[in-house]
Amino acid sequence: MSEKIQHKDIVPESCLGKRLDQSLAEMFPDYSRSRLKEWILAGQVQVNGEVLTRAREKMFGGEKIAINAEVEAEVRFDAQDIPLNIVYEDDDILVINKPAGLVVHPGAGNPDGTVLNALLHYCPQVDVVPRAGIVHRLDKDTTGLMVVAKTIAAQTNLVESLQAREITREYEAIASGLMTAGGVVDEPIGRHSTKRTNMAVSFTGRPSVTHYRVLEKYRLHTRLRLRLETGRTHQIRVHMAHISHPLVGDPNYGGRPRPPRNATPELMDTLRAFKRQALHAAMLSLFHPITGEEMTWHADIPEDLKNLAKVLREDTKLNGTEEY
Repeated sequence: MSEKIQHKDIVPESCLGKRLDQSLAEMFPDYSRSRLKEWILAGQVQVNGEVLTRAREKMFGGEKIAINAEVEAEVRFDAQDIPLNIVYEDDDILVINKPAGLVVHPGAGNPDGTVLNALLHYCPQVDVVPRAGIVHRLDKDTTGLMVVAKTIAAQTNLVESLQAREITREYEAIASGLMTAGGVVDEPIGRHSTKRTNMAVSFTGRPSVTHYRVLEKYRLHTRLRLRLETGRTHQIRVHMAHISHPLVGDPNYGGRPRPPRNATPELMDTLRAFKRQALHAAMLSLFHPITGEEMTWHADIPEDLKNLAKVLREDTKLNGTEEY
């Protein structure tokens, strides 16, 4: 069983000098390199309107890519009975509230036990939808709302909406350092030059924009509300670290414990014990891919983030609001 899919995009400048298959792998990371190469060899990839069947063709950046391919059922992944916190569901989409520790898509080090495996068990029909209907991802230890497409048509429309920036995603986070006002981080993000599992601000990266505003100030930490204008891998984490305010607990981008002077023992213990990035996808808003209805969902912050905010608030009340 198979379904047709279509993708269109522009080769980013970061792909200058890279092979066609390497460029596609960077542009469409949800598909394996081998699958993308198969599509090239099968004549299912066009560059500037011309079918190219050589994976080694060099890219310059700016080329128009069009993929018209067949997607076979995701038989390589197993359906697994993993509980999903379903916030909304109809015939075309479902929205889940992902917990910390749950990987979204199988990959190196996480061959199963993921959201994708859970979806294949809960909705067997998504085996023919690209990535089992997953439209956007959350990092393993980021909590909150995700939308999933149950049909090819819904998936295609949601991906187009995401690319057109018509899907609104807002997050809550707790960052290190005292921030006095909101702002915008408009810096391109690409693969880290030496740490290949990390991302970084890079002039050869893809355009990336994060808006943030202050919700609550503590002595040496700040609770934030953030909105993504783009959706790059690790975007919020990279952007906040770039402006010297990494998220509390972030293991990859410098979120080591940074207690204020004379911090309460409870705060010291809480910061040491917080082993994930303090980030939660709190709001998701979109136009339904089939009906066109505008829909919005909210998810309360999880208990560990609530407790962290409470302890920071109590420490601030006890020690005053002096800035360090």
